Amino acid sequence: MPARTEIEQLAADFESCRKILCAIGDENRQHLILEMMKMNKCSGVRVGDITEKTHLSRPAVSHHLQILKEAGILKVRKEGTMNFYYFDRDMISFEKLIAVLQKAVEITSALPDRI
Repeated sequence: MPARTEIEQLAADFESCRKILCAIGDENRQHLILEMMKMNKCSGVRVGDITEKTHLSRPAVSHHLQILKEAGILKVRKEGTMNFYYFDRDMISFEKLIAVLQKAVEITSALPDRI
């Protein structure tokens, strides 16, 4: 049986992943992520490029990109007045989420069978 402190730590770690969970939990943002991957532009894409591939308005795309940026999924590079959005190479947010999910699997697998 997992220790109470271990479960409390998992809850705190899970809470710290809230931004990324909210970011990837939205269907529109999932669509943006997939479209950006399909574009295969490592140097980054502009809001207008993404808008053309979606049913969303330019302000809506900008809003969703900002949420993905705040969650640590995307980064932005500025060139003059242009912004290029690209995936964070380090993927720290995803690695943190994966670690939390793996810990949750470890803890729940140690629980007694309730069948």
